[in-house]
Amino acid sequence: MSDAIKHECGIAVIRLKKPLEFYKEKYGTAFYGVNKMYLMMEKQHNRGQDGAGFASIKLDVAPGERYISRQRSTAQQPIQDIFAEINGRINTLMTANPDKKDDVAWQKSNVPYIGELLLGHVRYGTFGKNSVESVHPFLRQNNWMHRNLIVAGNFNMTNVNKLFNKLVSLGQHPKEQADTITVMEKIGHFLDDEVAKLYKKLKKEGFNKQQASPQIAERLKVAKILRRASKDWDGGYAMAGLLGHGDAFVLRDPAGIRPAYYFENDEVAVVASERPVIQTAFNVPFEEVKELDPGAAVIVKKNGTLTVEQILEPLTRKACSFERIYFSRGSDAEIYKERKMLGRLLMPRVLESIDHDTKNSVFSFIPNTAETSFYGMVEAAQDELNRQKGQKILAAKGDLTEAQLTEILSQRLRTEKIAIKDAKLRTFITEDSSRDDLVAHVYDVTYGVIKPEDKLVIIDDSIVRGTTLKKSIIKMMARLNPAKIIVVSSAPQIRYPDCYGIDMARLEDFIAFRAAIALLKDNGKEDLIDEVYKQCKEQVDLKDKHVKNYVKRIYEPFTQREVSQKIAELLTDDTVKTEVEIIYQTVESLHEACPENLGDWYFTGDYPTNGGHRVVNKAFINFVEGNKERAY
Repeated sequence: MSDAIKHECGIAVIRLKKPLEFYKEKYGTAFYGVNKMYLMMEKQHNRGQDGAGFASIKLDVAPGERYISRQRSTAQQPIQDIFAEINGRINTLMTANPDKKDDVAWQKSNVPYIGELLLGHVRYGTFGKNSVESVHPFLRQNNWMHRNLIVAGNFNMTNVNKLFNKLVSLGQHPKEQADTITVMEKIGHFLDDEVAKLYKKLKKEGFNKQQASPQIAERLKVAKILRRASKDWDGGYAMAGLLGHGDAFVLRDPAGIRPAYYFENDEVAVVASERPVIQTAFNVPFEEVKELDPGAAVIVKKNGTLTVEQILEPLTRKACSFERIYFSRGSDAEIYKERKMLGRLLMPRVLESIDHDTKNSVFSFIPNTAETSFYGMVEAAQDELNRQKGQKILAAKGDLTEAQLTEILSQRLRTEKIAIKDAKLRTFITEDSSRDDLVAHVYDVTYGVIKPEDKLVIIDDSIVRGTTLKKSIIKMMARLNPAKIIVVSSAPQIRYPDCYGIDMARLEDFIAFRAAIALLKDNGKEDLIDEVYKQCKEQVDLKDKHVKNYVKRIYEPFTQREVSQKIAELLTDDTVKTEVEIIYQTVESLHEACPENLGDWYFTGDYPTNGGHRVVNKAFINFVEGNKERAY
């Protein structure tokens, strides 16, 4: 993606189902779980670079021994920072006690971080302070082992204010209104309630307090707690949690917006945000890693038993299509095929734009996540070139000389690496103000491969703000003096804010929205802006289920091509003398390429939860009023 956006977090949960001695004997180390967690977090590095966190729980420790460890970081390389600290602590203890290198029981009692239950998290902070206090996992502490709760997630709630007020009505006093804290306290409230009820029941059965603890661990119904806690949640989430005594869970939202995959064998139970992470870390085939169904939870009890239980009634499946376009690693077999298809499906419009002149067209991509879509586009272009060769051969009706035939068959599709990202500069571009200053220098171009008669086709996976295109890429492409520049987006026009975990909150940030507003003004239809504003304001006090997305009306007077043409105008200035065309994927083609991931609200405005419609209307109100606050 040429425009930098912060986006989804990544989670990883590991439950070692054997005693630590087993891993020492089979794999040579009792730190097997820590090593695997490091690998899983690194393999999800693409999902977070602002911060990372790790937590572990030791099972069945003696009273007085520490059984929960946690480490979080917002360093420039947070995963490495966390595990440098962990390894430093481990190495210091092992160096001081060389005689204990094979004593797993001593290591479990004395060395922090090694345990049977581990939780990892990588994040992009979507808003607010990027302090270590904002980094998952969050810990809710209690002297009762069962009431200790560790939570981390890939999520955003649209109704955090409502959830906060609900906690207050329950008599709680949350320390802040952040959605993570609010969600954790909601789970914690019902955890406390369930533990108290179980203790009363056990007391009647004749158990004393000490005897009751293992019974509570065995009888605690995690699914019941999750059903009560998540009843009013509105958002996209994959929520992971560990309980102090050793239970663990991962709950997915009922629309399946955020992803979650799991795997188990007789040694481990594992959950992660991405399938190939599990495949790589544990060397298992594609078909053994299962996707968690919407509204369901993976629950691993202290005894190691894994069950999948339906917690919330599933909604229409709206799994995030941006996962397929951009967020997830392209090494997933399904995602790789889908991204290639996204590129292939764009080719008819590209051929129209270049007048089917493949001979005088150069194809490239904006590194590096668009590379897979580029392969699909090139395959489709090659099919067109082969068709053209066949037509020439057939038109000659057998009169071709060997030299002429060789000339026809020797024609090759021209693909070049035109845009080269300067990774050294990219590191420092962390927010809008500094990004605008430096973005012009993020890309270099390859000189000497473009002729004046050439049309340059360059594919990006999505165009959000258009900042990088306008300030860097298009200007640099124009220096090559091609006959035409065609920028192709494998995603449709991003028209509406996301409110489920991606940092796309303000309408005016989107080049497609700015183009639609410009078109309204060009065509004397500014009154529509006021009409939509009034409709949005009239819904402010309505319940979410009654709210409609009136912002759709802003786009209704214009076709996708008209909006694209205006975008091309907005992304060029007087210094660019070359003709520029912008081609976007259609929503219909997106669905064809990604038939199982139909979450397309940022393109269509069709939000999968009621809270989304309130958010988009609030975003429009903010735009009209000049309010720079986020809509959620």
